Amino acid sequence: MGVYKTWLNAVADNVANIQTPGFRARSVEFEAALGQALTFDPSADAGSLSGSVATGFTSDPAREDGNNVSLERETLLGQETNLRYSLAVRAVDGRFGVVRDVLRSS
Repeated sequence: MGVYKTWLNAVADNVANIQTPGFRARSVEFEAALGQALTFDPSADAGSLSGSVATGFTSDPAREDGNNVSLERETLLGQETNLRYSLAVRAVDGRFGVVRDVLRSS
């Protein structure tokens, strides 16, 4: 899923730059992007979704060096996003399970 990949890239970039002076942490609007993915038109170009995922800068306070990356925040958001992703996958799997059951009984 492009949403998850975009989020992973943002977290990796944030953590990699935790010591870079002036670096501002990026965030991904996971719920909005997931909503886009769930209503995504399958006939559209598959690469177009990942380019439309909403990202921005966090509003966390910066340290003296201007960097505002918080390892604690990134870890917590990582756990939260993994849980949301897992729930979304289970929901989709449940819907396909219903379709499978209907097809088997036909």
